[in-house]
Amino acid sequence: MNDDGGLTMRRRLELGRVSRSSFYRFDPEGQSGANRDLELRDAIQRIALEWPCYGRPRITAELRRQGWTVNPKRVYRRMREDNLLCVRKRKFVITTDSNHGRTVYPNLARELVLTGVNQLWIADLTYIRLREEFVFLAAILDAFSRRVVGWALDRHLDDELTLAALRMAIQHRSPLTGLVHHSDRGSQYASRDYTDLLQANQIRISMSRKGNPWDNAACESFMKTLKYEEVYRNEYRDLAEARAMIGEFLEKIYNQKRLHSALGYVPPAEFEAQRAAQTLEAASRQLSL
Repeated sequence: MNDDGGLTMRRRLELGRVSRSSFYRFDPEGQSGANRDLELRDAIQRIALEWPCYGRPRITAELRRQGWTVNPKRVYRRMREDNLLCVRKRKFVITTDSNHGRTVYPNLARELVLTGVNQLWIADLTYIRLREEFVFLAAILDAFSRRVVGWALDRHLDDELTLAALRMAIQHRSPLTGLVHHSDRGSQYASRDYTDLLQANQIRISMSRKGNPWDNAACESFMKTLKYEEVYRNEYRDLAEARAMIGEFLEKIYNQKRLHSALGYVPPAEFEAQRAAQTLEAASRQLSL
């Protein structure tokens, strides 16, 4: 270190108007260990700021995607020291009405072994509170990639809400024969219009067993993620603002950026792209034989 003229470290930082981490980062003779540790802490804080509900596994995975070689225990220790460990405490309102006289279909999803996209879609509903009213969200996910393929947000919890989400999914994915659509036993999913649209597109209908919420656990988990990472972080003025912001979260954040533990800590869109590339490579090898 060059002669500091008797100045303390704090005084030098004040005069230079730089943070301690920046000082170590650009000091050619600085303490490399302290520098690296400060950079790691800064990286963890940046990830936690962007993704407040990420726990240690996802933050560790994101660090590794950024080029860090880091031990999960070290990440946990830094998160605990900086009070970055997330805690979930909210309860949820049930939106399912299974007391109806509409046809209920057997659970086909339990028998499926998924090997690709558009083999199983899972659907669910939830409520979202605005400043002066409640609105409702219907969403459909591809169970293989966890990607949101269809969604609709409106004031009324009726058949048209789920139909709008289903129409979006069919338009965006153009599924082939054999796809299974799984939902709970709610009246919206058992309606004549909804089941007719599924059957018109040769989509097989599957519903959860009575009194068994675990049958659609993946979709319910998605709804919780949506609440904690988007809805509870914002206060929407009206339906239009909620629709715009939630749509951006679903299409640009959840599908394109958010890491999923079930996918090996990659986002759904990236996971689908990887699988498509692997399938193409395997087909090319077969042709070359």
